[in-house]
Amino acid sequence: MEDSAGKSILENVNARDRLIVALDLPTVREAKELVLSLSGLVSFFKLGLELQFDAGRPFIEWLRNRGCRVFLDLKFFDVEETVRRAVAQVANIGANFLTVHGNKSIIKAALEGRGKSDLKILAVTVLTNMNSEDMDDFGMACSVSDLVSRRANMAMALGCDGVIASGMEVEAILKQAKACPKTKAPFLLVVPGIRLRNSETHEHKRSVTPGYAISAGADYLVVGRPIRDAENKSTAAKLILEEMQTVFDTRWQSRSVS
Repeated sequence: MEDSAGKSILENVNARDRLIVALDLPTVREAKELVLSLSGLVSFFKLGLELQFDAGRPFIEWLRNRGCRVFLDLKFFDVEETVRRAVAQVANIGANFLTVHGNKSIIKAALEGRGKSDLKILAVTVLTNMNSEDMDDFGMACSVSDLVSRRANMAMALGCDGVIASGMEVEAILKQAKACPKTKAPFLLVVPGIRLRNSETHEHKRSVTPGYAISAGADYLVVGRPIRDAENKSTAAKLILEEMQTVFDTRWQSRSVS
């Protein structure tokens, strides 16, 4: 059984299925070392622009052969035909998640490009390193929250599988998802910019802790530097997983009671 936003209310979530580790590294060698160091803990990995230049299809196949899921965070933003054909290529290599940026026609092209594959198309709302000053730089006469709301509504109406958003906006997006009749269930809320309590936020201006994001309703967390730069990467991952699991359990218990 699911609630109106497509969230399961009878089955608890295993945090190990919902932690995505960002392989923000320059070489395949370093990325493989990180993957191997997290063996048995993490099986979902994100590839961004930096690694993609060195990795390509062979590394994605290496991950898939290990039973890992792959999130290509490439934020496709181009003319419609280019996006459509590029997404088809991503679908063919068996990636699980893909980010797309842009207006309605670009998002539609991405959805067409995936065909009948299981590739999940996630629309980017507003990057977590941006705030109101950045909106001014872009010449946008709106707040971050307003733009997030508009992009989330567009993603829902077009049939996207979910969005990428800061944990600060998750609750508001969930309310929108419940109110939008076209929302695809389950509508996935994937949160990057995750930082541990009292840790350095780096360039992220709208970062949250793992517990905050999950309690707000996030489905997946994308974590990079807190694991990648830790002295003991598996210990860092375990701590994050424990925090996630505690809140997932609380969410499940509260929904079961209600």
